[in-house]
Amino acid sequence: MKVKDTEITLISQETDDYLSITDIAKYKSDDANAVIGNWMRNLNTLEFLGIWESLYNTNFKPLEFKGFRKQSGLNVFTLSPKKWIDKTSAIGIISKSGRYGGTYPHKDIAFKFAS
Repeated sequence: MKVKDTEITLISQETDDYLSITDIAKYKSDDANAVIGNWMRNLNTLEFLGIWESLYNTNFKPLEFKGFRKQSGLNVFTLSPKKWIDKTSAIGIISKSGRYGGTYPHKDIAFKFAS
């Protein structure tokens, strides 16, 4: 997919599409990981992710989510996509490492990131 002359990688999983927010973040900054990390630790982002997971993921761990939400805003709080996935059993974000690695959230979440 191409948006504003920027190539955005798309992964199709069953009936849903996941977009690379790593590609989107690279459009704005040379340090895409920092952009994504700062977005992930934001309270509004966490609340959105928690609601999305509650609606679509029966295995979501709400107690882990509450712990993250409580820490958001603290200077020492950091949250990576991988940590979010591992601790909460999230399905709305896919994190890949390696040559074609990056952060791929469900299109609903990716559009929220892009806005």
